[in-house]
Amino acid sequence: MSSYTPEPDGDRARPPIVAVVGATAAGKSGLSLDLAEALGGEIVNTDSMQVYRGMDIGTAKLAHAERRGIPHHLLDLLDVRDPLTVAEFQGWARAAVAELRDRGRTPVLVGGSALYTRAVVDRFEFPGTDPAVRARLEAELDRLGPARMHERLRALDPESADRILVDNGRRTVRALEVVEITGRPFTATLPRLEYVDPDTVQIGVDIDRPSLDERIARRVDLMLEDGFVAEVERLLDEGLMAGRTASMAIGYREVAAHLRGELTLGEARERTVIATRRFARRQDSWFRKDPRIVWVHFDAPDRLERAVAAVRALRPPV
Repeated sequence: MSSYTPEPDGDRARPPIVAVVGATAAGKSGLSLDLAEALGGEIVNTDSMQVYRGMDIGTAKLAHAERRGIPHHLLDLLDVRDPLTVAEFQGWARAAVAELRDRGRTPVLVGGSALYTRAVVDRFEFPGTDPAVRARLEAELDRLGPARMHERLRALDPESADRILVDNGRRTVRALEVVEITGRPFTATLPRLEYVDPDTVQIGVDIDRPSLDERIARRVDLMLEDGFVAEVERLLDEGLMAGRTASMAIGYREVAAHLRGELTLGEARERTVIATRRFARRQDSWFRKDPRIVWVHFDAPDRLERAVAAVRALRPPV
């Protein structure tokens, strides 16, 4: 297997930062494990839902036996009731990345949350928060619902509204808060296409839409076979729906509706497939706008070699 040896020349001897990106179900986890083995690395999770304890089946979190003995970081940190912000995650992830590089280990970031990955690798400064403004907007969200709040955002900041799903009331509230306290569009606070450390490479897993749609449907069926309904039932008892972040997870809200008697299991399954496919398209659209990503096809026999070559290209021979 290919291996990576950093050049012994001061700061340049620090391992690079590698991020594996792409749509959900495209095969990022497998490639990230291959890269960690090839580069002498460890995995840093950048999936916003895999930080939650017990959210395993529905997030496709790798079981310990599937991790090939490679250490994984930023998994299982929070209870489902606990909120999570991108700013908070950025601090954790950057600290983990720095610690790994200090030990001579290559951090391999992997996860489906594009904003979380960008918050780690790109220049991204977060505007402050105003507890009074946030509380007022959250109260209005509870009273008016996410659709009405999204309409308000569209009137103030249409570009941000285009980027935020109508039912993601929490993110809509954050965007409205930023607009109110800064006087600028929420999009003005999003990350720039500029790496914090130039020794960074993003490897994108490229997959055609029919193959991805098929893999998503198969993944949802396997989730249900593996006990996903029981997982959701247990997490509901632990306060899943009270968690502002965890309750937004695709699949969990659909199965929760089934457990409340609002959907049949077949309807919950179908809605999960549709929502996941829609989310995957948004992920792909987000990543395609980043010209820095090196794309490798999901089933190419040389995908690892091409990915390793992209990492080596960060430090061309003198």
